[in-house]
Amino acid sequence: MKRIALLGMPNTGKSTLFNRISGASARVGNWPGITVDLMSAKILMGGHIAELIDLPGIYDLHGFSDDEQVVRHFLAHNTVDLVIVLLNSTQIDRQLSLLLQIKKLNLPTVLTLNMADEAKRVGITVDTENLEKELQMPVIQISAKYGDGLPKALQAAASVIHQHKTAPTPETIYHALQEDSQIEREMESLIQHNVQIPVMLNDNTTDKIDQVLLHKWLGLPLFFIAMYAMFDFIFTAGKPLQEGIAWLLDLVRTSTLEPLLSSSPAWLSGLLLDGIYNGLATVAAFVPIIILFFLVMSMIEDSGYLSRAAFLMDALMARMGLDGRGFVMMLMGFGCNVPALMGTRVMRSRAMRLLTMLVIPFSLCSARLQVFIFMIAALFTAEHAPLVLFTLYVMSFLTMFITAILFQGQYQNTEPFILELPPYRFPTPRQIVLRGWQEVKHFLNRASKFIVIGVVLVWLMTNFPTNAAPASVDTYAGQIGLLFAPILDPIGINRELSIALIFGFVAKEIVVGSLAVIYGLQGDALMAHMTTQIDWVQAMSFMLFTLIYTPCLSTIATLRNESKSTGFMWLSIAWSLGLAWVVSFVFYQGARALGF
Repeated sequence: MKRIALLGMPNTGKSTLFNRISGASARVGNWPGITVDLMSAKILMGGHIAELIDLPGIYDLHGFSDDEQVVRHFLAHNTVDLVIVLLNSTQIDRQLSLLLQIKKLNLPTVLTLNMADEAKRVGITVDTENLEKELQMPVIQISAKYGDGLPKALQAAASVIHQHKTAPTPETIYHALQEDSQIEREMESLIQHNVQIPVMLNDNTTDKIDQVLLHKWLGLPLFFIAMYAMFDFIFTAGKPLQEGIAWLLDLVRTSTLEPLLSSSPAWLSGLLLDGIYNGLATVAAFVPIIILFFLVMSMIEDSGYLSRAAFLMDALMARMGLDGRGFVMMLMGFGCNVPALMGTRVMRSRAMRLLTMLVIPFSLCSARLQVFIFMIAALFTAEHAPLVLFTLYVMSFLTMFITAILFQGQYQNTEPFILELPPYRFPTPRQIVLRGWQEVKHFLNRASKFIVIGVVLVWLMTNFPTNAAPASVDTYAGQIGLLFAPILDPIGINRELSIALIFGFVAKEIVVGSLAVIYGLQGDALMAHMTTQIDWVQAMSFMLFTLIYTPCLSTIATLRNESKSTGFMWLSIAWSLGLAWVVSFVFYQGARALGF
């Protein structure tokens, strides 16, 4: 099977091209010589099955960042039959150096010049035929966003593979990965002879938008207003969908599952209905809101606005020992903390990496989001719901900022911040759906793995020993709740909520499912019952603790692997637990003192 590597600089549309070629068949895999997971997909290329690997975006093959080392290690330890190099047509004068570095390795290569539509709009023309002759490789202009030129590019790639050129061995690549001082002069010659760039680009739409969104005083308020509007839309559009699915799942239980299991032993029907089904159904009811969240976030991310947010936040982040890239990683953590932690590899400074990794676990990830949506829907009105969720996101940022300020002296950094702002782009519906589906699929995979195991364990703990009343203080779960009562009572977290928190340490996806099992209810019935068990002050305290306290085991493991320090891992755990308790204590006791 042939192996094809997709390589390019950041913000060139590489992920868009990979998604367009691979569709929904992408997977994550491990590769010899490197310690990170890379996306790959089986594709049909010229009548043959080939494996397409999406390498990290890099600026320089000879650089010192972790991503650049990953690419070098991949090429030096794996036989590559074809490299598809993707460059931004509008920035070809700055990006051609990477292609020339790849060319020196004598790898079979196809050059694809992306964003041909934007290049045409701003008056940049490329003589692809002459450039192809000088480079001695296929050169095709494409638009990964719309698919223009893609069939021609794939045909050229298949043609190169069919030529059966002997790919250099990894050992040859390893020795060829030496810096070449001739590249700069060669790049200047190629640009001069084949590319026409107007003195003043004729598309100033991006500049006009940036005058508003990057305004010194208006930029940050507009960003937070946009985030609040997003939450309001998600709740407004998602609530009817959530209620509809909850009703359907409840109907399936009462009309089908209960009659089907009516003759089964009480312990079996209890495990299947009150345990597994209640837990899974309660989580499933909130999946539409999770899907909406990821679809909207994918639109914002692909539009280029998040890069502006990083730029806006850089001055503030610098005061805390971080930079704009750290802010981007925090935003990435809203999807999942794990890839955000892995994304810190682009930082050359170890001190910067460690400080950023220390704050990322406070990002409000999708698993926590599911818990908050459930609690907010149960305890707060539709008018207050967006404001409560927005407040939790603000608290997420505050805890990250507090952590950075307190620990910046321990992790001092002098690395400069460099960020390239891409032009604004409105992603196509296909891009939005593919990107959103990848995030949702990741969430569902994690949820399905952890929730089934978690709800079964919770059911066993709330129903054993058999001589105890289910979910009573005499069960194993009840005893655990009593054990933690002296610590959690002062912050308003009762025995049932404490059990959910304990299982939430494994994965936050288990929390809501655990509550469904503990109370033996699901959907609207569970939410209605929650209002009789706790008030909004307890709910808010519980959500604050869930937001801040120790992240899931996957995040903990990634922290250990990325930092290469067990001590740093325990520091993160201890700090998050302590901060969570203090914040919840101040809020709960303060609210009670004010008469709430």
